Amino acid sequence: MLTVDKQTTDTLIIKQSKFIAHLMPYGQFDEVLERLKAENPKARHFVTAFRMLNEYDQVVEGSSDDGEPKGTSGKPTLAVLRGADLIDIAIITVRYFGGTKLGTGGLVRAYSDATNLVIESSSLLEYHKEDSSIFECSYSDLGRVEYMLQTHSITKIDKEFGTTQVRVKISAPIEKIESFYKEAKRLVVCV
Repeated sequence: MLTVDKQTTDTLIIKQSKFIAHLMPYGQFDEVLERLKAENPKARHFVTAFRMLNEYDQVVEGSSDDGEPKGTSGKPTLAVLRGADLIDIAIITVRYFGGTKLGTGGLVRAYSDATNLVIESSSLLEYHKEDSSIFECSYSDLGRVEYMLQTHSITKIDKEFGTTQVRVKISAPIEKIESFYKEAKRLVVCV
């Protein structure tokens, strides 16, 4: 399975209708949709589709035609995401009507083509399921812990500073977290 780690945008124009496709990590979906609606008040439709894994490793997916004829936009977009084996992603295609009706077949092709176009222009990455972990360390060990996190390519780090300990929350692929803990236990830096 593949995913993306940043938003990518590409535009397809068919018979003066503009299809602006935005592919992003699923976690950015709500924020980006809200922003796009504010930035594009004259757009006719905001067609969406997403695929993600829930906590039970089941694929959850959905789509919306947002006023386009039923089954002509959201479902074809989702079918392209499935075919590309993408996960933990969302796509929003903003449509500006160009004055010429495309018909149901034309809409299916247009939304599918816009989705393929933005996927082709994206940097796709191998998907690795992430997990979170929380641990505590002393202030004197914090520098060494941060260095170890960096050497294990763990970059999603939140720290809470207490009176005597630092509480650290990390999110990363499970293999990286396990590797980090193995080294941390060997060096006896984590509580």
